[in-house]
Amino acid sequence: MIDEFEKLRDNEIESLLKAPLLVCILVAGADGTIDKKEIREAISFAQKQTKSQSLLAGYFGEVSQDFEDKLKILIQGYPYESTQRNPLIIQELQDLNSILPKLNKAFAIALYNILKSIAEKTAASSGGLLGLKSIGSEEARFINLPMIHNPG
Repeated sequence: MIDEFEKLRDNEIESLLKAPLLVCILVAGADGTIDKKEIREAISFAQKQTKSQSLLAGYFGEVSQDFEDKLKILIQGYPYESTQRNPLIIQELQDLNSILPKLNKAFAIALYNILKSIAEKTAASSGGLLGLKSIGSEEARFINLPMIHNPG
């Protein structure tokens, strides 16, 4: 168990552990297609975080276990069409607005910032126009995660 989660209810913990996966699905699927490159980038990013010395190393140790399997299961649980899937994911991510204030402020800020980094890395990984690592317009709407309030 992650120390910062001790005061949280089980459903709040689940929401926090799902957040990086949801961000990945939202951004990767914003253009209507969830690209394997985008998934690989999110997996790689999560795994790198477990080796960091940051506040979030333990959190990502938990999140990155079976990341790809969890991601596939989550994707299957949502509608195929991004126009139907995205509103559901956005609503789940909005739930973080009531959870983040319950966490240690430094941890909450670090988590918020890393979720934005996951969004950006995922969006940039698919290559955009001619594979130049640009971010498509559909993905650009979500990379700043406007549905989550900055806890700082």
